[in-house]
Amino acid sequence: MRVATLLLGILCLLVVLLDAFQTIILPRRAAGRLRLTRIFYILTWIPWRFVALRIHHPRKRETALSFYGPLSLIFLLVVWACGMVFGFSLIYYALGNPFNDASHQLGYLSGLYVSGTSFFTLGLGDVIPRGEAARALLTIEGGTGFGFLAIVMGYFPVLYGAFSRREVSISLLDARAGSPPTAAELMRRHSFDGAENALASLLSEWERWSAELLESHISYTLLCYFRSQHTNQSWLSALTAILDTSSLLIAGVQGHEARQAQLTFAMARHAVVDLAQVFSIAPKQNMPDRLPRERYERLYQMLCQGGVSVCRDGQSYERLRDLRALYEGYAEALSEHLSMPLPPWIAEQPRKDNWLAVAKVRSQAEAANPLTSESQRVADIIDQHHEF
Repeated sequence: MRVATLLLGILCLLVVLLDAFQTIILPRRAAGRLRLTRIFYILTWIPWRFVALRIHHPRKRETALSFYGPLSLIFLLVVWACGMVFGFSLIYYALGNPFNDASHQLGYLSGLYVSGTSFFTLGLGDVIPRGEAARALLTIEGGTGFGFLAIVMGYFPVLYGAFSRREVSISLLDARAGSPPTAAELMRRHSFDGAENALASLLSEWERWSAELLESHISYTLLCYFRSQHTNQSWLSALTAILDTSSLLIAGVQGHEARQAQLTFAMARHAVVDLAQVFSIAPKQNMPDRLPRERYERLYQMLCQGGVSVCRDGQSYERLRDLRALYEGYAEALSEHLSMPLPPWIAEQPRKDNWLAVAKVRSQAEAANPLTSESQRVADIIDQHHEF
């Protein structure tokens, strides 16, 4: 019995330490379906999402979902700490609780108490170790607890630094692709003269953003649960909008920016596929078509009216559909798992973007004192598609 308890305590420590190492320190995707972190998120996210989705008010529902990411991080650290305290307490119990305590009869709870005070480096001194083995174990546990707290203190800045870098580009996309971002709006707002270079530069930035998202969110998967500050924004909707735009450029838009679109599409698809595999979710099949033929015709008309040079032939829709098949199933699976809606191709009722109040004042200034034909054209496009 003592041997089995000792082995169980050692196994508990190894499981917790290995899981914490893979989650915090290891800069690559953690392997294994029976990892403690994976089990923790399965057991907590599904009921949390179930309750949050029962909230009818959209803003309150999104707020409830946004609480999960930070709270799960705190509770995961609590689970790790409790697991290590429990593992050491089993080892003490297996060794016969080698301590001196004048006020209590030694039992398992005494070993648990000693383990907790040693792990959190309290050093109360009311229970004294007896023998060299007990002293060595207490020293090891105290060092483990101190190292765990130090790693946790360095873990938070890394997570929130990666989160902030992710959100900056998402916020910048608001003025360039609408809220929520759509491929149609992104293309329409880049239909002025000389916009090819601006669009290619934007896609280049999002190629790098996708690479950073892939590296950070595979190493720190819990960042996927961290949601944006606005209800109509998310990292998944932004990534999908960029994939939609890149697909549209590759399949049927003339211009040198189509070359950059291929590079951005490859990296963005790599990110969405790998993140779906991290959660062990298969791509969705037989899902509703996000861009049926009639909506594609409407998209084509909108782009033509906006001055976008679209290459339309008998195979353009099929080419676009083939490209969409490479990523939409994974994006839909992530959308369902994380409760983050995907953006439409065309916004049915465009929202008033955060920057439009400034754009209105600027358009009035340009009307009073015209500067260039390009700036006036941009103002006209804004006025045609948004009500102030």
